[in-house]
Amino acid sequence: MILKGKVFKFGDDISTDLIAPGRYFHLRSNLPEMAKHVLEDADTTFASKVQKGDFVVGGENFGLGSSREHAPTIIKLAGVSAVLAKSFARIFYRNAINVGLPALICDTDKISGGDELEVDLEKGEIKDLTNGVVLKFAPLPKAMIHILNDGGLIDHIQKHGDFKLD
Repeated sequence: MILKGKVFKFGDDISTDLIAPGRYFHLRSNLPEMAKHVLEDADTTFASKVQKGDFVVGGENFGLGSSREHAPTIIKLAGVSAVLAKSFARIFYRNAINVGLPALICDTDKISGGDELEVDLEKGEIKDLTNGVVLKFAPLPKAMIHILNDGGLIDHIQKHGDFKLD
């Protein structure tokens, strides 16, 4: 599975409160509407500029804070194909995979905002098409690739009737 898109770069400690601002909590039953406000407390222009296939790139501890499971969902609904960070809060990481949003652990220091990336989930390789840098990450396990290809864990189970790798 190969993903291509533009980078929106953020720093360390991007919390679920920055991803899904609490003042929009009343929209949690309308996630497409909530996605219009994704990450606006970190970058007021993000939701209006992000395009289908783009990447969110962070530093350390991406997704810390409350376990708002809608945080990775609204990132995905905004069109983001994957989140790359040096580390993730454990609950955010699990929720991201469950909703079909790849969360990739890698060194993000050589990636800049606006760069164009090509990410190969199976090879564990990120090619920065802007600066020529090639970065590695642990390839995703086959089970995660199947879940992501099906759109997330619930879609995977609905499609196969149970958790299956074939």
